[in-house]
Amino acid sequence: MDYPTLKLIHILSSTILFGTGLGTAFYMWRAQLSGDLNTFRIVAKNVVLADWVFTTPAVIIQPLTGLAMIYLAGFSWLQPWLLWSIALFVVVGACWLPVVFIQIKVARLLAGDKVDMARVRRLMFCWYSLGFPAFLGVILIFYMMVSKSVPFGI
Repeated sequence: MDYPTLKLIHILSSTILFGTGLGTAFYMWRAQLSGDLNTFRIVAKNVVLADWVFTTPAVIIQPLTGLAMIYLAGFSWLQPWLLWSIALFVVVGACWLPVVFIQIKVARLLAGDKVDMARVRRLMFCWYSLGFPAFLGVILIFYMMVSKSVPFGI
């Protein structure tokens, strides 16, 4: 596969990754704030589905296309922007994996007849707490991919 095609796939999958994450976070937050258990239940179930359908393939495609582009473009693995981008991708992934299990747990708790909302709120606090740094990490990765430099002189 040629570099422009790989780059297009990489950009599209990063857009899907970021957009799905932002969209699902917004709808989960709004559903929780609504106080309507049925709405929260439906949204939580669909957020889990969206992660499997959109986010998981994008998470797989990102490193595959990224590594192929590094090879084709002849980039040095020692370039700071590239090292930091890869490190941040790993950190973002380390935040995302627990988020997946948390949202599955929340969806299961909400699907039950007797919902422990205190437990759901605690899990959602963890979900948001992991999601926020992950989003910041993705924004920094976007910056480094576009600028080919490291922000803040790190």
